[in-house]
Amino acid sequence: MKISYNWLKDYVKTEHSPQRLSEILTDTGLEVEGLEKVEVIKGGLNGVVIGQVTSCEPHEGADRLNVTTVNIGEDEELQIVCGAPNVAEGQKVVVATVGTTLYPNPDEPFKIKKAKIRGVESFGMICAEDELGLGKSHEGIMVLPEEAKIGQGAAEYFNLADDYRIEIGLTPNRSDALGHLGVARDVVAYNKVHKVEKSSLQMPDVSAYEVFENGDKIKISVESPEDCPRYMGCVVSNLKVKSSPDWLKNYLLTIGLTPINNVVDVTNFVMHELGTPLHAFDLSKVGDKIVVKRAKEGEKFTTLDDVERTMTDQDLMITNGKKNLAIAGVFGGKESGVSEDTTTIFIEAAYFNPVSVRKTAKRHGLNTDASFRYERGVDICMIEFAMKRAATLIAMLAEGNITHEPIPHYPKRVEPTEVMFSYTRCNQLIGNDIDVDKVGEILNALDIQILQNNGDQVKLKIPTYRVDVTREADVIEEVLRIYGFNNIELPQKWNISLSSQNLRSEEMRLNTIADLLVSQGYFEMMNNSLTSSSLIENHGGEAFSNDHSVRMLNPLSSDLDVLRQSLVFQGLTTVVHNKNRQNSDLGLFEFGKIYQKFNGEFKENKRLSIFLTGSKEPEQWNSNQEEVSFYTLKGIVTAILDRLGLDHMASMKGLKKSILEDGMQLYVQKDKIGEIGWTSNELNKSLGLKKKVYVADLDWDIIISLGNRNKVLFTPLPKTFAMRRDFSLLLDRSVTFQEIEEVARITDRKLLKEVNLFDVYEGDKLPEDKKSYAVSFYFQDEEKTLKDDQIDKIMEKIRVQLEKQLSAELRK
Repeated sequence: MKISYNWLKDYVKTEHSPQRLSEILTDTGLEVEGLEKVEVIKGGLNGVVIGQVTSCEPHEGADRLNVTTVNIGEDEELQIVCGAPNVAEGQKVVVATVGTTLYPNPDEPFKIKKAKIRGVESFGMICAEDELGLGKSHEGIMVLPEEAKIGQGAAEYFNLADDYRIEIGLTPNRSDALGHLGVARDVVAYNKVHKVEKSSLQMPDVSAYEVFENGDKIKISVESPEDCPRYMGCVVSNLKVKSSPDWLKNYLLTIGLTPINNVVDVTNFVMHELGTPLHAFDLSKVGDKIVVKRAKEGEKFTTLDDVERTMTDQDLMITNGKKNLAIAGVFGGKESGVSEDTTTIFIEAAYFNPVSVRKTAKRHGLNTDASFRYERGVDICMIEFAMKRAATLIAMLAEGNITHEPIPHYPKRVEPTEVMFSYTRCNQLIGNDIDVDKVGEILNALDIQILQNNGDQVKLKIPTYRVDVTREADVIEEVLRIYGFNNIELPQKWNISLSSQNLRSEEMRLNTIADLLVSQGYFEMMNNSLTSSSLIENHGGEAFSNDHSVRMLNPLSSDLDVLRQSLVFQGLTTVVHNKNRQNSDLGLFEFGKIYQKFNGEFKENKRLSIFLTGSKEPEQWNSNQEEVSFYTLKGIVTAILDRLGLDHMASMKGLKKSILEDGMQLYVQKDKIGEIGWTSNELNKSLGLKKKVYVADLDWDIIISLGNRNKVLFTPLPKTFAMRRDFSLLLDRSVTFQEIEEVARITDRKLLKEVNLFDVYEGDKLPEDKKSYAVSFYFQDEEKTLKDDQIDKIMEKIRVQLEKQLSAELRK
């Protein structure tokens, strides 16, 4: 939101400097993000002067060029070659001298140099309106009135006073500050409460609004009152569309708007003055009535930017009953806009439903000043005042008459919100004791009326321009921001309760696991909860379906139309983002929620995702670049379960209905806690990944619940040593290590402590469809030392069971 310092002072007479004013606005919640001294025209028109054409002769070498002599004062005359069709002897013109830099576009400077054009020297340029940045017209040079003084600087002639542009980072709730008047209200409130200077709000003057005659008739009909609760307008006739006066141009230029003509400029001025959007229609192109209704599905409409758009039956339109004139609250139509030939206009002032406007604007990819304000909610009670303000200014600047004021459409009057407020509750939430009289003073400065006073409890009436203040907490926030956040005293003593919770605290466990991952070289990431439904549609497979997606009612874009059902897709996108920036060796993790819908019920589930790709160690001269593998990821997941005391209950099973191409399901007892594996080549290719990415997708909610019932047992270190035995097994390729481990543990539950796979071989020396596993077995009795014959007997039993159940053979 851009504010002009000079413009703001039209509504609040203040001696505050722009810098001090910025501090005050920030203190009151209108955070100033930038303060910039601006020249209304970039470059300040330095080197541009007023001159008079003393001679004008056709160029001998070009039909469309003229050789002119221009007097720029102090007996100095310049020869200038000019191609404008309207240049003539005797004219007062604007001349850019050699060395002057013009900015017809702010980012495209143009320096005037001595030139030779078709053999004739030229020492400057006679300027058109757009070349100076004073407007958009390029039909010919600017011709000034006879009273213009030769030699006067153009900046002085056009009254280009320096100004300050204040950039406010407006939060979505503060729709009341979408105009200069709303910002001035906060300055006045601050001045009154803090007694820094005497000031009052200066409202714009609409006393000159008068219907001179009953001229052009126009009727208003609203067929969709839920989308347009209030609509009105008036007619201004016999006007002359021309350039705006300097004061109006300067205000618009300061806040970054380009002046167009006196009619359009006034509607823009009033919108940025009051925060209420307006629109002007050429009445000759409208007819005798205005009908507000929804568009027909699929019909075409060309907007002011000359783009043909396909409308839907959810888009509200301004029509004349037969033809669409504008997209309500968003953008005007090309065929009904004001032009230089316009003599009669209809000024529209309306309140449109914020949700309807936002959906339409996003649906068509439009973001206009009008839609920006309607989406946040304008003051419905300011509609008539804004219309009168615009009509009065246009009638004055365009020399027209207000000839007809139609009957407004306002079937259900909006009453101010009433809120119950407690002084005690106010002090409790603020954390400071503010005197009751001071609170009352603040409320009065904010135009909040006290209707009933019952001691501590009072009933308040909120002004309609504060559409965001609907609860007691909102009023307390208003009190606090005017009182001053910086005026809240910090206590001298802080009381902190030390928690007696151990690792069973959910927050402590999350932080513990995050610290564990970070200590192992992993980086935490945070992704948006919104994602694209196309990811589920294209890659969800049997694991996910868009039938279970939680869809946004008003998506920002097609890429952010649903809440995520998995952390995996966005995690892979983050991997791609890093790889594209030459960061290929990655270990990333994220704690986040997923969202799904089943039978009309919405479900949230917190998960932990881990992503691993690239090399294990940074590239070094004395080591090989070993790539991470499934077992690297399995190791870190095992470490997590071990840290939470769950590893002794964990087991693995084959994947079913997963977005991972291969890997294992993780279980703790009978509860599935997630999956580990790697993504498919198809998914990787669609995202732009060339290397395999290993993924762990863990259900953190279940892990936490298991941890709550898990008892941590402490046992003394064993007094004896463990004994190891190895088997080299010839197996069918379909046999998994998990099956080997299960057979071994079932065979001996007492002494067998650990089973490990330490080598795998698949090659030409083995029979077809066979593989070789080297498996180690660790045995231990915590009370006495084991003997070889005990271990040999158990190993033989395991061999027999492996042969019987898995057709395993010992390799020699």
